[in-house]
Amino acid sequence: MAAPLRVVFMGTPDFAVPSLRALAARPDLANIVAVYTQPDRPSGRGQKITEPPIKIVAKELGLKILQPENVNDPDEKRALVDIMADVVVVVAYAQFLSQAILNTPRLGCINVHSSLLPKYRGAAPIQYAIWQGEEESGVSTMRLVPKMDAGPVLLQKSIPITDEMTASQLHDELAKIGGELIVDTLALVRDGKHVEKEQDEAQVTYAKLIKKEDGLIDWTKTGREIINQIRAFDPWPGTFGRSTRGMIKILKAKFHANVSGAPSSATAGDILSQAGGLWVKCADGWVELLQVQPEGRKPMQVQEFLNGLHNAHFGFNA
Repeated sequence: MAAPLRVVFMGTPDFAVPSLRALAARPDLANIVAVYTQPDRPSGRGQKITEPPIKIVAKELGLKILQPENVNDPDEKRALVDIMADVVVVVAYAQFLSQAILNTPRLGCINVHSSLLPKYRGAAPIQYAIWQGEEESGVSTMRLVPKMDAGPVLLQKSIPITDEMTASQLHDELAKIGGELIVDTLALVRDGKHVEKEQDEAQVTYAKLIKKEDGLIDWTKTGREIINQIRAFDPWPGTFGRSTRGMIKILKAKFHANVSGAPSSATAGDILSQAGGLWVKCADGWVELLQVQPEGRKPMQVQEFLNGLHNAHFGFNA
């Protein structure tokens, strides 16, 4: 039987946790000699210093933890060399790795990426897959190269994106698959049975970093585009409309091509309130708001929101 690989794991957020746990559960395959993660940072409204999810799990598993500000510093590079890793596994680490770091482990650096490469290279592939109306997503393992998410693919697994699936739900599904795929990938690499497939540069798309302002709804878009936006930006940055009552966060909604009683003269952003429901006109129909969160208030069903208006004027800006 082949000896387990000496593995350095680099990761930071919740998405990386299933991969770390999956490797830790296979001591016959992976001897995790160190875990690299981002430094503790202030987080939340109170700006309390918070440990990254990977650090919390690594402590639970009794693993060695390193938190360099910059893993590419010469001293950090020497420390990594001294570890004598066979392979470095990178899952949403949030630091760029220099060529010197990539060259350090005997078998290179392998990344778990939450898209079906070459689609959606970049920081937000999960959100973009839903935002752009994709019918499937998945996970790729690839060999890291200096160019972002451009290395040869080792394994991929796809799953369907259902009509109701949010980015939060897709995140959790793909994180679990990532754990399964990295175990399979390392087993192939250890045994020399892996196949590397170069990405087709003609098929590349990008998923740039999401900004808060991306959550603002443009009611002149189609209903499907708006619903996809709401699903894609759950939980962050959320999706919101600019209204006469301030910003209204839209938590759940449904598209209707036609609504009984709707005026034919309605234009984008116009509202229809009837029978305890609230609809907003979009390019090709009406978006029914089901759950909302007014600025500075808790989430609520739309009936509760309407009751709180007390028949006052309310509308959205297109």
